[in-house]
Amino acid sequence: MAAWHRAHVPGHDMSRDRRLVRHPAPRGRPDARGRGLRAVVAGGGIAGLTAAIALAERGVTVDLYEREPYLGGRVGGWTTTLPDGTRTGMSRGFHAFFRQYYNLRTLLRRADPGLDVLTPVPDYPLVDAHGRTDTFQGLPLTPPWNALRFALRSPTFTARDLLRVDRRVAAALLDVRVPGTYTDLDRLDAREFLDRLRFPHAARHLAFDVFSRSFFAAPERLSAAELAVMFHLYFLGSSEGLLFDVAAAPFDRLWDPLAAHLTRQGGTIHTGTAVTRIEPGTRHTVHTGDGAVEADAVVLALDVGGLRRVVGDSPALGPRAWRDRIAALENAPPFLVRRLWLDRPVDSGRPAFLATGGLPPLDNVSVLDRFDSDAAAWARRTGGSVVELHAYAATVPRDETSAALLTRLHRLYPETRDAGIVADLSEWREDCPLFPPGSFARRPGVETPVEGVVLAGDGIRVDLPVALMERAATTGWTAANRLLAGWGVTGHDLESVPVRGRYAPLRLLPSAR
Repeated sequence: MAAWHRAHVPGHDMSRDRRLVRHPAPRGRPDARGRGLRAVVAGGGIAGLTAAIALAERGVTVDLYEREPYLGGRVGGWTTTLPDGTRTGMSRGFHAFFRQYYNLRTLLRRADPGLDVLTPVPDYPLVDAHGRTDTFQGLPLTPPWNALRFALRSPTFTARDLLRVDRRVAAALLDVRVPGTYTDLDRLDAREFLDRLRFPHAARHLAFDVFSRSFFAAPERLSAAELAVMFHLYFLGSSEGLLFDVAAAPFDRLWDPLAAHLTRQGGTIHTGTAVTRIEPGTRHTVHTGDGAVEADAVVLALDVGGLRRVVGDSPALGPRAWRDRIAALENAPPFLVRRLWLDRPVDSGRPAFLATGGLPPLDNVSVLDRFDSDAAAWARRTGGSVVELHAYAATVPRDETSAALLTRLHRLYPETRDAGIVADLSEWREDCPLFPPGSFARRPGVETPVEGVVLAGDGIRVDLPVALMERAATTGWTAANRLLAGWGVTGHDLESVPVRGRYAPLRLLPSAR
């Protein structure tokens, strides 16, 4: 394994962590051209696009099927018409492109080498119900000084609190190992782990709950191991920092160039067409809404519900034990994204992105006209603003959640109370994977018991410190690599933050109990 440092490019790709780890792919023939190999990829989200491009670039004929009319999956975008006649991009909500999402960025560079479609967010404050605010701006990048500085300047975390923390339990955060941390902590939920850590309650909303809810789950429904690995990925295991980039344009402008790249590599994209079932064999028969196609390999890059459906409707696909593991996969609770086009601007001092803790159901507020080109154009033309509100892991019905979001916005941004709502669009979804305590051991991995069939997606196990969009991209590359290795073809190298923490001596301390 090797690591390297890359120069800082202002506004685009930040300098890489010197401890970034490269995971070499199996080596073999340079490509599969001339061998007549065909693969079907089910799902056109990040995982599916990654796998399709990885295979096509090695000379495999690829058919990509996506049930929606657009690509990108949960990060997909489409165009809608507002009541004033404006045609504008819409999506399922804001996404943060962290700089340690190395494998996702590798994908995006296939069509955008300079990552010009991304723009940095200079800071994102975190505010709680008492108005106490934390920020990531100005923190040192090097662990553990970043975490120490964050804690010491936080209004919710005192030096006395630091002394009360159980150091034996803290060792599990400071020295994460993948997959070892799952063995140690997966039986605990995140809330129980923080209780054992003796982490101050006032600081939890800002230091941990914000991150646990990014998995669309309340802390008591999230594995403590996932929380620890997330802390490693975003903070103590990486010198990339916790600031991030955002898409400077609607999401379709991320994926359409990649679709063109895939087409240039010989791939064929079928949007609006779902894979429905698979008949395994020497060559697999893949049934879709348009008929059936035979393939040497299949990548199932579906969300949890889609994977359950396809496997459930394919009775000959895999042994009972594996099928039961797929059937047992859980969805996280529903989430709501509400986007408002207002007839006046929000205060100029508002951040582009604000995370909240202890203000249910609101989890964050985005002022989209600060970075999204469509929203910015509308705001310039009308003098208004475009604001997006997120509620993760909703516990009450859609209408109640939606009304509560608006109430929270008016409290946090009082200037919006008298604003007229020009347009109001919402997305209520329940299709994210859940990672409850005790689930890691039975979570399906990329490989399956069926030769030539692999899985990819952010709900699929891969033993690297990745999460969310980065897990989707990583499993996509990995799925393609497994197939290519079986054909004796060179795969694609992966990158990650270190797979173990930077504080190995702490492993000598007793494990958390």
